[in-house]
Amino acid sequence: MAREHTFFALIARMRYIDRWALMRNTSRENIQEHSHMVAVLAHALAVISNEYFDAQIDPGQVAVAALYHDATEIITGDMPTPIKYYSKTIRDSYREVEDMAAQRLLKKLPAQLRPAYEQLLQPAEEEIELLVKAADKLSAYLKCVEELKAGNNEFKLAKEQTYAALEKMNCPALKLFMDQYLPAFDLTLDELER
Repeated sequence: MAREHTFFALIARMRYIDRWALMRNTSRENIQEHSHMVAVLAHALAVISNEYFDAQIDPGQVAVAALYHDATEIITGDMPTPIKYYSKTIRDSYREVEDMAAQRLLKKLPAQLRPAYEQLLQPAEEEIELLVKAADKLSAYLKCVEELKAGNNEFKLAKEQTYAALEKMNCPALKLFMDQYLPAFDLTLDELER
């Protein structure tokens, strides 16, 4: 077996990279689970963009980009947000590390498949990147909601800061989602099924 064909085996290891390493969690979350939720949310944001705001975005393309948005963390690990965004120097350096990790992952594919996956690991289209970023932040917010519902006040400030960041994003589909769908995440299972 050629060593360059290890891409998918590496992707399968996303389940071993935990998120929120600096915080006490009542329920651990790995980047594979997180990426699934980001894909669901990004897909929804794309559909909302198309149906309510006359966009012409391929929801499937957005969902697949979201599935791979943290794939480089297989190599880099999950750097906590307060560190990653502490300064412009750290943010720029980490972006460079992520780019190198993406190139390293791409080399694990046969050459003829690399262009298709390069678009996923490093999306070039701004509107796709915006929706994935919004969904990523939304997923982080929902994790905070979940932890607070479980009585874990460790996530109180993170929830407030993440919500404030969501409100600052210039994404009409995100605003609609927050207004119409976000309140349901505070409900219990019994309340959701009424």
